[in-house]
Amino acid sequence: MARKMLIDGEVETKFDFDLFVIGAGSGGVRAARFSANFGAKVGICELPFHPVSSETIGGVGGTCVIRGCVPKKILVYGASFGGELEDSRNYGWELNEKLDFNWKKLLQKKTDEIHRLNGVYKRLLSNAGVKLFEGEGKVVGPNEVEVTQLDGTKLSYSAKHILIATGSRAQRPNILGQELGITSDEALSLEEFPKHAVILGAGYIAVEFASIWRGMGSTVDLVFRKELPLRGFDDEMRAVVSRNLEGRGINLHPSTNLTQLIKTENGIKVTTDHGEELLADVVLFATGRAPNSKRLNLQAVGVELDNIGAIKVDEYSRTNIPSIWAVGDVTNRVNLTPVALMEGTCFAKTVFGGQPSKPDYGYVPYAVFSIPPLSVVGFSEEEAIEHTNGDLLVFTSTFNPMKNTISGRQEKTVMKLLVDAETDKVLGASMCGPDAPEIMQGIAVALKCGATKAQFDSTVGLHPSAAEEFVTMRSETRRIAAGVYFVAKNIRELSNMD
Repeated sequence: MARKMLIDGEVETKFDFDLFVIGAGSGGVRAARFSANFGAKVGICELPFHPVSSETIGGVGGTCVIRGCVPKKILVYGASFGGELEDSRNYGWELNEKLDFNWKKLLQKKTDEIHRLNGVYKRLLSNAGVKLFEGEGKVVGPNEVEVTQLDGTKLSYSAKHILIATGSRAQRPNILGQELGITSDEALSLEEFPKHAVILGAGYIAVEFASIWRGMGSTVDLVFRKELPLRGFDDEMRAVVSRNLEGRGINLHPSTNLTQLIKTENGIKVTTDHGEELLADVVLFATGRAPNSKRLNLQAVGVELDNIGAIKVDEYSRTNIPSIWAVGDVTNRVNLTPVALMEGTCFAKTVFGGQPSKPDYGYVPYAVFSIPPLSVVGFSEEEAIEHTNGDLLVFTSTFNPMKNTISGRQEKTVMKLLVDAETDKVLGASMCGPDAPEIMQGIAVALKCGATKAQFDSTVGLHPSAAEEFVTMRSETRRIAAGVYFVAKNIRELSNMD
């Protein structure tokens, strides 16, 4: 509890902690550690680690480490070997014996790695001098946090500053039989490998799990409401991903939704709004995530939330209550692990480092770990047209990767650069193909520095590599005149009124 003390004739409030963090995911751990390094006394709370839980999201390391980026990437690696083994035949590898995939073995390896990383994150906190409390935290006052331990014991702590970093949680659609479906939390720890999976959604999680399960030999049906997967990405690149998914044997059902799930003796019968019926072992709902703010008691203490439950913050991550702050997915700004790390770093510098710092969301790179992956940085073509006053130059390269010329795989790599014709500045870059995320990280540095197309052209390529295509695209594929977007937008708006 906060205590009032008389110091040099003035009343000063004494708190248990300078900072108390609720949520020990990427953003919370980074903020806690860096704040402690600046000399702050820091406490942090998080529920104990459970491999799968539909009610709580626990574990130091958060969604990314426990039931997100890390375990998913491990499964992507596992799934990628299927295609690699097929491709190896034309490279002289004689695969005479039948190859078997052992799901349980990979699952155990994945779980072992998560336990290891959970321990690593705990040690990071301990080594920084941060006090970890295992339990569920909530705000009970502008400077007070209550932690409920597993045995029901409630402990109260005062803090000069409170930071909310509780992330997000998977959502379920409101359809009949929705209790028969699972979310990505459970998908990462299925006891039995699904022979036939139906996935609802077309975002990161949907596309990635479609690639994972298909790469391991499952029959996969991907059902989504739009015409193409990955809404919000560049339309041309979305079409490339769609072709690749189909090329890898995934059944796509665009402009489709699910209406009902029914449990049968042979599995789960899935009905679509087109009257189709699919029989699946597993139905995965990959229909988005929501800010994890419901159980924090925020509204009772006056913290403002938006209509989906995201915590409203200013450009320094401060809420409308001066002593309460928030970073990461719970604020629904840019929901990526490295962005949460950036926000946590900026928070610590601002509050305890004497260095007011705003997170910079310009040129944040994104990656979708489908097989093959998609990675982008900067504007999509649609966004670039909207934000460019002059003409937009579009450079593209579509080619058969050198590896595929021998393996025989019919799968093109596609690259794209968007350039402001007036300034020559590169506004966006995209790639779908092997190693795209690794390549795009370097491109992101260039765009962050304001690189021009002339600078790309003057850079010597690394040969032979796919990456060199980014510095050898000399001829524009098309030029989009200024104002085209606004004409098209007005036409669409008028047609929607009919």
